[in-house]
Amino acid sequence: MTTLQHINWRERLAAYYYLCRFDKPIGTELVFWPTMWALWIAAEGIPDIVTLTAMVVGTILMRAAGCAINDFADRKVDAHVARTKDRPLATGVISAKEAIYVFLLLVLASACTLFFLPVATFYCALAGLVLAFIYPFMKRYTHLPQVVLGMAFSWGIPMSFTAMGKPLDATCWLLYFGNLAWTVAYDTQYAITDREYDLKIGVKSTAILFGKYDIEIISLLQATAVVLIGLALYRAEILFPYGLIGLFIVVADFIYQWTKTNDRDPQRCFWAFRHNRWVGIILFLTIFIAYL
Repeated sequence: MTTLQHINWRERLAAYYYLCRFDKPIGTELVFWPTMWALWIAAEGIPDIVTLTAMVVGTILMRAAGCAINDFADRKVDAHVARTKDRPLATGVISAKEAIYVFLLLVLASACTLFFLPVATFYCALAGLVLAFIYPFMKRYTHLPQVVLGMAFSWGIPMSFTAMGKPLDATCWLLYFGNLAWTVAYDTQYAITDREYDLKIGVKSTAILFGKYDIEIISLLQATAVVLIGLALYRAEILFPYGLIGLFIVVADFIYQWTKTNDRDPQRCFWAFRHNRWVGIILFLTIFIAYL
């Protein structure tokens, strides 16, 4: 194991980079695209550049902060999981105290973007910060940490509505809960990848809770997401025709994911998790085109 005394400043900076998962942008994308759905709908088209920039930068920084606090929470178990054993805290390249400092610095930097947004967004962001902080610890107490992750990953949706000065109406919450259902689905795919290790070390997840019905429940959650997001698009008056086309493509993608993961192969489930970036992109392009 590498010790803190045996690394130079370049290696330390690289460790911070990996701690924040900047080398693996899939998590950022899965937060980013739903935030953009909501921002475009709340703006009824292209949002102003200041609001757009603040939301984009804030999303990237808070996702990185979430990764730092997640690795702090998992520092004693990551070394026992093949997929995470090389993370900076697991190898000892950086300390737990440094991870906390990185988390606080990123939260502070993200908070600076709130100066360019309405005060309502600031209060909304506080709730999002609580969700981001508590999620990593939930896997020790409940089999539903993916639900808490879904709440955190979806929080950019109400923030986008407040950023545009819009009320948190039914359209906002339909998007929110639709995205939450989708998040639980793809994070369960992710959890299947680690299920063997999680069972050994006592970490809880929906993949363990759902058991032999995991793939079926993932499909049910995906169907729920499609219905709720479709209702949000209907309320926003962009379901026909572009929203419907986009949702049909998403349904086809979900069916494709099912064919690839029905055997529960961990590598294919991890592929499906990463493949969900295309669902986010497809829905954003649907909304973007609808407002042109």
